[in-house]
Amino acid sequence: MPTTGLWRVEEFLCPDGGASHFVETLAPDRTDDLFAPADVRQIDDGCRRMARTSESTALMRLDNRAIRAELSLVVRVLIWQSCKTTNGLAMPQALFHRLVLAILLGTTVALSTGALVPNMAAAQDAESILRATFDNWRADSSHVTTSMTINRASGTRNLKMESWTQGEKKALVRFTAPARDAGNATLQVGNSTHVFNPKLNQVIKLPASAMSRSWMGSDFSYDDLARSDKVIDDYTHTLKGIVSVTGGRAHVIESVPKRGVPVVWGKQVLTIRTDGVLMEVEYYDQVGKRVRVMTTDRVDRIGGRPYPVVMTMRTDARPGHFTRITTESAEFDIAIPAYLFTRSNLQNPRN
Repeated sequence: MPTTGLWRVEEFLCPDGGASHFVETLAPDRTDDLFAPADVRQIDDGCRRMARTSESTALMRLDNRAIRAELSLVVRVLIWQSCKTTNGLAMPQALFHRLVLAILLGTTVALSTGALVPNMAAAQDAESILRATFDNWRADSSHVTTSMTINRASGTRNLKMESWTQGEKKALVRFTAPARDAGNATLQVGNSTHVFNPKLNQVIKLPASAMSRSWMGSDFSYDDLARSDKVIDDYTHTLKGIVSVTGGRAHVIESVPKRGVPVVWGKQVLTIRTDGVLMEVEYYDQVGKRVRVMTTDRVDRIGGRPYPVVMTMRTDARPGHFTRITTESAEFDIAIPAYLFTRSNLQNPRN
């Protein structure tokens, strides 16, 4: 039996009216045909609890709808003990549907019989995977201190910065070191981006055409700063497969611009680990040529969540050039005053 592929659980009623039986099918990876031939085996074994290990993508049927769900490495399926019902009949179909739905939702649910469904990964499409990844990254709010290393043939620059985010649309980044760069700041609220230069003591609103420009001379752009949902909202997303990466398995998602939406990139290819960590992003221009790539080089647990601690951006046209951002501390889901994300605070900080 293959170790990866499409996994399907289905119920079959016994002809004699006894307990239902459950079987699993596991097919090799076939993105072009979800119903490719599969190995089949019975898994309920007398209606007892069963656990298995899987790195596959589940395809479960609920009311004639095919629903995909990414499964964690350890998949525990509780087989409802229909053979022990008071009337001796098989599991009612509606209750079976509730069981499958609970599995897909990834929740622990007490069924009417008192049985429990273990926590499992939720059914996800490409867009929901992306949204969950960004939510994990920034949470409802965040306060993060980071260092940034810009490597060039002429030498290396080391900077430190402090950033705050609130929800999906607000972000403030302020440089704290070295002295010549301290006080430079960028504020993003919605689709508006403002920068403050302390030497000029002036706040400037960036036009949309400037969002792709280098941020503080780095390989990152202003468009990269807020970890905003623009990539989610402005692009159409397609799951292209599952690959092995450091720390587990990962979705590969291709994102192309929606018609008529002005965006910087002609295509992005994102590799997202199944625990929600963004491992790589490839950026392509409008003619399909890759321009740069961002990789996650280290993942730690911060605030109870896996978090990309070291991330590096490289530009293909400049071999040896890179910018590396390292998270030094992070707080999530904290109270942040509303004034922090204002133009007045950008120029005259009170934080």
